[in-house]
Amino acid sequence: MNVYARIIATTIVAATLGCGAAYADVDDTKPFVYVVNVTAPCGETLSELLAAGFNIGSLHDRTATLYLSESEYGELLSFGYTTQLVETQPCPYASDKTIGYTAPDEIGALFASYAQTYPDLCRVYSLGTSVQGRDIWAIKITPAPDTPADKPVVKYISTMHGDEPVGTEMCLYFADELLAEYGTDAYITDFLDRTIVWLVPMMNPDGFLANSRFNANNKDLNRTFPSYGNDYTGTWFDGEPLGDTGREPEVIHIMQWNASTHAALSANMHTGALVVNYPYDNDPGIPSGTEAPTPDDAMFQYISLQYSMLNPPMYASTRFSQGIVNGSDWYSITGGMMDWHYRFMGCPHVTLELSDTKRPAPSLLPQYWAENRDSMFAYAETAHIGVRGLTRDRNSDAPVWAKVLLEDNEQPVFSNPDFGNYHKLALAGTYNVSFHAEGYISYYVDDVVVNEGPATRVDVELSDGDINNDGVVNSTDIQLVVDAVLGRAIPFDADVDGRGLSATAIQAVINQSLL
Repeated sequence: MNVYARIIATTIVAATLGCGAAYADVDDTKPFVYVVNVTAPCGETLSELLAAGFNIGSLHDRTATLYLSESEYGELLSFGYTTQLVETQPCPYASDKTIGYTAPDEIGALFASYAQTYPDLCRVYSLGTSVQGRDIWAIKITPAPDTPADKPVVKYISTMHGDEPVGTEMCLYFADELLAEYGTDAYITDFLDRTIVWLVPMMNPDGFLANSRFNANNKDLNRTFPSYGNDYTGTWFDGEPLGDTGREPEVIHIMQWNASTHAALSANMHTGALVVNYPYDNDPGIPSGTEAPTPDDAMFQYISLQYSMLNPPMYASTRFSQGIVNGSDWYSITGGMMDWHYRFMGCPHVTLELSDTKRPAPSLLPQYWAENRDSMFAYAETAHIGVRGLTRDRNSDAPVWAKVLLEDNEQPVFSNPDFGNYHKLALAGTYNVSFHAEGYISYYVDDVVVNEGPATRVDVELSDGDINNDGVVNSTDIQLVVDAVLGRAIPFDADVDGRGLSATAIQAVINQSLL
């Protein structure tokens, strides 16, 4: 560590951080991250600050909380802004900051007890290990958890920033109530009979124990997911690679889990603000501080309000109207989990900021649970709105992995390849819905009426081109399609696209016949 950094640490850090230790206790071999509040004098300089590429943890009016390397901190000081050094991370006595919160090994022990006590209601998994070898625990809660079911999956993921542990406790409160009250409480029993819940209470166990935003490699996990326009432009369904190679281990495990465990709805939990933040966090070409709406903007505002309106202090926010905000309109980030999960995996996802205070006193956790309990249930319930159903093979009834689109909305959702169920969240209205799968004829259902409340069911049987179910795709199948499309028998060249007889050829026939 150079003289400049040591002067900062000894003259400011030890005096103001409240870490409970002299600077001599800090590991000199590990680089510091400086947590700094900086206030821009006006909106124009704030825009310059947002565009400078610093890691922004939160933004309150013109005051941003930044997480900076030593060189970045020096650069910031040269700008001449009003700054306040909040702390350095990792904190010399990090354990002082984690007392009263649940530690990673305690989560493992708690989940093991759940698995033993409620074997018919939950399954416990380690998604993998952190940089320092700690398990990232997940729990799946639903009756008959090993049996595939036509139910939406809802995921809550917390503490990807290790210094933001409130969400960990909210996940544990939620798990405990779901498990303890199933079969006793009528609503919870009905909820779990209709819903599969996954909880990952602590994505960054190393950061939690070090009282650090970052993982043990000094990486911000919510800035290291693949980003749209840089790492992908299509979707997982369309054949884009997952893109997990070379990323932080915690991010790799979450990416692979999301790819293998189909979800209808998801959220990740943070602190440092009190708001529901919805996509996009970043849309190429749109500057930070400018709204970047998704094709599902009205839906995202609706599901975000379902969370905020039942959290009284969040809904009453004087900073964010009704306690919700578009991510880019607040401030843009690149490499966030929220945009990747929605754009690439087709799963609606929001960021839940649960407290203006990063690490509130543990004695306040019951209060936070009282404020967030109903919100967590209400948000999860939104997985049941819109259009839902099964995509199956017309001849074999096997599940089909399909892309589901609403007309004039380019963001798809995907059916579960293992069971064929899909859930497209949508508000009340009338929609034209289409279904597309490799090796199958596209299927269209028009004028689907969606009401408020439970989703409208649309089950579809997709054909691989064997229309008459004789085991082969041939000219007879082609002619049957032409006759059906045109309403009369007209001879048609079967090999329309010159690539042989297949579902692709039949799709070309349909497209050409409808011109």
